[in-house]
Amino acid sequence: MRVIGSPALLVFFQIALAGPHVWPNPQLDYLERLRFDQEGYHSADLTGRLQPCGFDVSIPEGDLSSAADWIRTVCAFHQPSLADDMATHNVATGTGGLDGSIRFAEEQARPEARKLISVMPWLLLTLHESGGPEMPFRGGRVDALVPNDPGIPQPHHDIDTLTAIFAKQGFNSTEMIGLVACGHTIGGVRQAAVPDDVPFDSTFVTFDNKVASEYIAGTTTNPLVVNSDDTMNSDKRVFASDGNATMTSFASNADLFMSTCAYLLTRMIDTVPAGVTLTPVIEPLRVKPEIDEFLYMGDGTLKIRGLLRLWDVNTELEHPAVSMRWKNLNGTLSNEIINLKHETRMIGSTIHKGQRISTAWYWFPEEQANIVLDEARGISSLAFTVDGQQEHQGGLGFAIDDTVLFAASSCTSNPNSIYGRIDVAVRCNLSPSKVYIKSYAFDSETAELITEEFALSLSSSSAAGSYEIWSVSLGATTGVPVAQLPGPCSGRQLHALLAWPRVCSPQPSSMLVAKSRC
Repeated sequence: MRVIGSPALLVFFQIALAGPHVWPNPQLDYLERLRFDQEGYHSADLTGRLQPCGFDVSIPEGDLSSAADWIRTVCAFHQPSLADDMATHNVATGTGGLDGSIRFAEEQARPEARKLISVMPWLLLTLHESGGPEMPFRGGRVDALVPNDPGIPQPHHDIDTLTAIFAKQGFNSTEMIGLVACGHTIGGVRQAAVPDDVPFDSTFVTFDNKVASEYIAGTTTNPLVVNSDDTMNSDKRVFASDGNATMTSFASNADLFMSTCAYLLTRMIDTVPAGVTLTPVIEPLRVKPEIDEFLYMGDGTLKIRGLLRLWDVNTELEHPAVSMRWKNLNGTLSNEIINLKHETRMIGSTIHKGQRISTAWYWFPEEQANIVLDEARGISSLAFTVDGQQEHQGGLGFAIDDTVLFAASSCTSNPNSIYGRIDVAVRCNLSPSKVYIKSYAFDSETAELITEEFALSLSSSSAAGSYEIWSVSLGATTGVPVAQLPGPCSGRQLHALLAWPRVCSPQPSSMLVAKSRC
C-alpha cells in the first residue's frame, strides 16, 4: 500500500463556513483563487494545464488529455470526468452527484470510468478557454466516503435506457439532448470501441453549435452518429428522439445553444447529494490580501508577510497607490502606515463574464523585511487605502487572528533531514485543553483518507507572557511533512519541515523561558 500524506496542524477549535464571502474564509478564498487567478503573476496555473484544447497523443489512454476531458457531460459515454461523477445521482433518493466518488477504485474499475478525479474549477476554466458560456461558481461540495451506484450511459444503450438514465438524474428527454450536444461540442472519442481519435465536429477545440449544425446538414463526422456499427450510435439515437427538433433549433440559433448549455451545465455541476448545501456564487474580491507567513518570533514580536491583489485595474494607467494599517487587539488603529510595493511584472489576467480582467499585486516592502508587531498589542484586523479610498469590506475590516501561530523556533534536525520539531505559539487567553497535529494521508489503492493524531506538549511560555509554546517532533516515511494552520488567516500558512532555517539543538531554544503556564 502506497500512502502519500501531508500532516496538517489543527487546534481544538474549528472555523465554520457561513454567510456571504467575506475575507478571510480559507476555503472560499482558495476556490476564488483557483477560479479568478488564471494567468500572469501569482496565478493558480490551472489555465495553462488546459492547453491545448485538442487531442494530446502523448498522454496515455485513461489520463487527462485536453480541455475536452473536463467538459464531458452526464452522457459522456467514453470519458469519465466531472459529469461522470454527477451521473451517479438519483433524484428520487438524493444519493450520488458531484461528490468525488469517482476517485474510488470500485468506480474507477467500471468500464466507463478511466481514473479521472473531478475538480470543478477545471470545467469552468475550460469553458472560458474554449469560448463557452459563463457559469456561476459555487463551493461546498462534499467528498463521498463510499462509491456510488453506477449510472454513466454507454454508447450501446438503446433510447429507452438512455432516457431512463437521464430521468434518474433529474433531466427530461429534451434536456438529455441538450446535455449530449453541449458535452460533445468539443473533443472527440478515444477508446477501444472507436480506435481512432475522432472529433465530434469540425471545430472540436471550440465551444460552438457546430455539433448541431453539421448533424442537421448531414456533414457530421461524429463517431457516435456515423459509426458503421449502428449499435454504437448513441448520439444519433438521442438527437433523433424528438424528431431532431431540438438539434434543428440549436443549428439555427447559436445564442440559444450557448444559453441552453450554460443552464444545463450549471444544473449538472450543482447536482449534489441530499443534505449538501452549496455556497452562494463565488465572485472575485475587489481587494484581497494573501498572508504568506505569520510567525511568532519569540523575542516579543510577531512578523507578518504577504501580498495584496486589486481586481479590475487599468494597466494603461499608473498603478494605484496602496497603503496598509492594522488594528491592535484592543481595537485601536496602529500609528504605522506601510506603503505596499508594486512592480510592472506583478500583473495578472483572467476572463470573467466575457471580459478580460487585469489584476495588480502588491507586496510588503523588502526594506521593512516583514511587518513587525508587538506581541502584547497583537493584531485583530488589516485596513487598506487604495488611491485615497479606504477599503474595509463594508466596515468589517480584514480580520487577522493571532491566537495560534507557528513559532520561528521550529526547526529541522539537520539541513538534509525530513525530521524536525514544530513549535506552535498559543495565546494564553485561549487556554486550550489540547493542541495536536492531525496527519491526513491518502491511500492511493483504496482512495481512503487516513488520519493520525499527534499531541503537542506544552514546552515553555514566552518572555512577554502573551503566549504558550507547544511542541512536537515529527518525522516522515513517505515524503516531506507539511504542517498547516486551519485558522481564519487565508493564504499559504503552511510549512515543510525542510523550509525551517533553524537546525534543532538538543536544548530548548534560548528564546524560550522555563516550562510553565501563562
